[in-house]
Amino acid sequence: MDADVVIAGAGPTGLMLACELRLGGADVVVVERLAERTGESRAGGIHSRTLEVLDQRGVLDRFLAEGELQPVGHFSGLYLDFDESESRHPYPLMILQSAIERLLEEWASELGVRFRWSSPVGGVHQDESGVTVELDTGDAAPAALRARYLVGCDGGRSTVRRLAGIDFPGTEPTMTALIGDVELPDLPEEYVWVRRRPAGDYSAIAFEPGWYRVITSEYDRVPGRDEPVTFEQLRQSLIRVAGTDFGMREPRWVSRFTDAARQAARYRAGRVLLAGDAAHIHFPAGGQGLNMGVQDAVNLGWKLAAVVRGEAPESLLDSYHAERHPVGERVLQNTRAQSALVRPGAQTDALREVFGSLMVFDDVNRHLRHMLNALDIRYPVDGDHPLEGRRVPDADLDTAEGAAYVSELLHSARPVLLDLGGSAEVAAAVKGWADRVDLVEARSADELWTVPAVGEIPAPAALLVRPDGHVAWAASADEAFDPAALRTALATWFGPPLRG
Repeated sequence: MDADVVIAGAGPTGLMLACELRLGGADVVVVERLAERTGESRAGGIHSRTLEVLDQRGVLDRFLAEGELQPVGHFSGLYLDFDESESRHPYPLMILQSAIERLLEEWASELGVRFRWSSPVGGVHQDESGVTVELDTGDAAPAALRARYLVGCDGGRSTVRRLAGIDFPGTEPTMTALIGDVELPDLPEEYVWVRRRPAGDYSAIAFEPGWYRVITSEYDRVPGRDEPVTFEQLRQSLIRVAGTDFGMREPRWVSRFTDAARQAARYRAGRVLLAGDAAHIHFPAGGQGLNMGVQDAVNLGWKLAAVVRGEAPESLLDSYHAERHPVGERVLQNTRAQSALVRPGAQTDALREVFGSLMVFDDVNRHLRHMLNALDIRYPVDGDHPLEGRRVPDADLDTAEGAAYVSELLHSARPVLLDLGGSAEVAAAVKGWADRVDLVEARSADELWTVPAVGEIPAPAALLVRPDGHVAWAASADEAFDPAALRTALATWFGPPLRG
């Protein structure tokens, strides 16, 4: 084997997955069709749940140093409020995708991830023991890598998905949007956010001093997928929509997207898996795409590493599709709704007015906020404790070493059994998994924990936290401890116990 895992695609999803796999002890090679990074930044922000994930790995400060927190969010241009009690990181971080990729690549290199540039995937052949990945490197004979698994993180037009024979059903585009980074010397405002006009809508967002991210959207015209995109097209589109080009000049890059929404029918085909845009594409409303891809990677990474190490059965990989496919479905649905809400016309004007009047209600605002920030996700579970299946709150703890946050316990990407009640039975139940689960005894600094979509609940007596920060099992302080339920959860997620 040349590697345990080959990852196709060096975007945010592929890079995050590579880091997660290395933390889990897997040998990783990332292959990328591009010769180098382009500097383009289609995405421009990180949401609460992704900020939490980066904090769980101890690298969040790198991103905070290069971005700017903004207490502003929206659903189809209608503003949302935030609640600081729901997360230690309640506000989105404005940061360009190019910076995100650079920081993730630096971290991946520190962890020992290997990269191969100018190496597009040309063939995929899997058998009982592994996958052969053919690379079109331009040489007379294609290069090949042999690995136990291949993960396609190679975008919406994924070659890996096509070669694996995975269907990509969905809805066709109904509009086209142009995007580019330019100078706008005549723009009279600091920024424009989803300004609707009879011909479409436009935005102009200042991510860097003197430079604007311009986005125009026009409806009921969809160009061919391979039709060239030019600066003049962007300029003319802005004139049609806004009535002026605001002196647009000096384009760094321009591109195009639509409201097509598609999702892979399955996220796994044997030894080939998909993540990020290779698994789902949608209208980029609310900036959910990059965040969902990173969260795909964090869900898959620890599972795939455990299978590679031989500690968990291969069937654990099936839980990746079971957990993340519904999340992708929901994002496709909410972005379809946002696309419909922004279309020009009197009917949509009326719909936005009614929808906006509903958003003043706390329950509606909270529901939309949680959905966009991915704070309310609950994976399927057998238990009935309100924490099970959900992301663990980053609670304040008192440990033998001093004050700590729950997130600090996850820096090594290992599962944690957090005993908050001082029970000898908890320690006894986890003995068979002591080689792969960290037992931490602590006390909660607060009697109540805030759980998005649930509210305040009493601090648990104990909880088993997966490496991705989701709770696999929890015990209430007012109920009798059930060691059999804990052992079942340990075996389900982390393999059979050690013998002897």
